[in-house]
Amino acid sequence: MQFSEKRNITRWFIILASFFIVTLILWNTYNFFQIFKEEERVKMELWAMAQKTLANANENTDVDLPFEIISLETSIPMIVSTENGKIIKHNNIEPEVAEDSLQLQSLFRKIQVENEPIKMELSANNYQLLYYGNSPLLNKLKYYPIALLLIIILFGAVVYNFYRATKMATQNKLWAGMAKETAHQIGTPLSSLIGWLELLKLENVEESTISEIEKDITRLQTITDRFSKIGSEPVLEIKDIVEETRNSFDYLKSRSSKQIAFSFEAPNHPILIPINPALHSWTIENLVKNAIDAMKGKGKLSVVISETDAVVKIAVTDSGKGIPLSQFSKVFEPGFTTKKRGWGLGLSLTKRIVQEYHKGRIKVAHSEIGKGTTMQISYKK
Repeated sequence: MQFSEKRNITRWFIILASFFIVTLILWNTYNFFQIFKEEERVKMELWAMAQKTLANANENTDVDLPFEIISLETSIPMIVSTENGKIIKHNNIEPEVAEDSLQLQSLFRKIQVENEPIKMELSANNYQLLYYGNSPLLNKLKYYPIALLLIIILFGAVVYNFYRATKMATQNKLWAGMAKETAHQIGTPLSSLIGWLELLKLENVEESTISEIEKDITRLQTITDRFSKIGSEPVLEIKDIVEETRNSFDYLKSRSSKQIAFSFEAPNHPILIPINPALHSWTIENLVKNAIDAMKGKGKLSVVISETDAVVKIAVTDSGKGIPLSQFSKVFEPGFTTKKRGWGLGLSLTKRIVQEYHKGRIKVAHSEIGKGTTMQISYKK
């Protein structure tokens, strides 16, 4: 127990440390973005001052430095306009955009909202506005935090799925251990029951009573066999699925409410496929019992076996309350149940038996509220 707790603490420490590192990177990236943005603002202010110097230059003005400042700036897109918004000139704009007045106006509107304009006073009553956009480098850096945020979300999803898978694996081991222990515990009184049955035979008890007790003991042996197979790879045998399904159906029919109209339809010839008889019987039992519960012990229940060249299908149909479309996939999740008393494991186990052990498929084929549900199993031949 202490080892498990320490392992969980270590796991959470690693997760939190990882999130802290990624968050720190994200924060530093944001700070770098603001620093670069401020540096570009300074460059534009120097460019504006150089333009002002050139506009007011005379024969005594040293224009070498202003010319150098203007010529060195080749990455930041800029547009100079009047106070009324008329474009006077532009720099560092792609030729196809600069030559198209509509595209140029569209770009002008875009960069107007990216940065505050710089006022260039050329004389007392004459000034121009310098609008500038973000440089390509700054634009790339702008999307970097978004990419990091997506990485954080992805990282969180991976960690969550890993933790969830680990937890589910632990739970599966626990359930498998409990199932095997249950099978072991049932085995002892079952052996005693077989002994008592032999004594009853010697006492000349009515044959029909002995027969029914034998059926129930056989059923207990089947249940024990089922539980012993949980958590281990079952052995598949080539069996007639029609006969195996009919045996389970007949057993449940004889021990269910007489207010349920049972019907069974299947081909008149054997259909041989690899199955585990004990687990297949459990599958049919779960589906039939769920159908009986959905009808509250009164209605119509049918089991229909059909086949194609490649697939054999088993459909269990009831006239119960039905399942909403939104719950078609949820009914197979562990713990999902609509009953007041129930653990929600029946259909979850059924799905595992069908899909993991027999490589088949199970689904809610059809359901209508107030009219009933059809559950369908498909096995490859």
